[in-house]
Amino acid sequence: MNDTVSATPKKMSVKTIAVIGVLTAVTCILAPLSIPIGDVPISLTNLVIYFGLYILGTRRETVSYIVYLLIGLVGVPVFSGFTAGPAKMFGPTGGYLIGFIPMAVIAGIFIEKSGRKLVLGMIGMILGTAVCYIFGTVWFVLVMKTSVQAALTMCVYPFIVFDIIKMVLAAWIGPQIHGRLVQAGLFIKSLLFIGYSGKGPEYPFFYL
Repeated sequence: MNDTVSATPKKMSVKTIAVIGVLTAVTCILAPLSIPIGDVPISLTNLVIYFGLYILGTRRETVSYIVYLLIGLVGVPVFSGFTAGPAKMFGPTGGYLIGFIPMAVIAGIFIEKSGRKLVLGMIGMILGTAVCYIFGTVWFVLVMKTSVQAALTMCVYPFIVFDIIKMVLAAWIGPQIHGRLVQAGLFIKSLLFIGYSGKGPEYPFFYL
């Protein structure tokens, strides 16, 4: 009995790594696809993050995104517009790339704690995205030595509507995808730990 229980976390960690790898690959495929409308293109990166939070949870999605950043940093062209490297990461718009990390954490907390409810999930994504906007805008101002108003005009205002649309799509479709995964047996409602009551939120079979 003890041997079985002790082996479980190791098995789960392998599945976790595999799923993080799949989501990272999806991000690497979709993130470079963008629509340039000024200094900062319309990217699909945050859309992938939103969906990942609903499907996988905060920690797994955040780890996946950090791995994606590292892949781009070493030179693989996975950033928007098929760019890569330190020049992109630490360039004028790099703050928005890095700002997606706190965005994922903040949005993920709201999504998980609310049980993937629409309103609280939207609030979390809005707050997280606002933090990303602030971080990226301050970074842009410092690097480009421009005014806050100019940075907002170039890097934030044109994208607010598009980002809201992405949030609505994730809040609407994300829970449905999660529900289908539960029905398919890829999620379980409890973890096989000694003393666990079986009550609580649904967790993926891959547990970090």
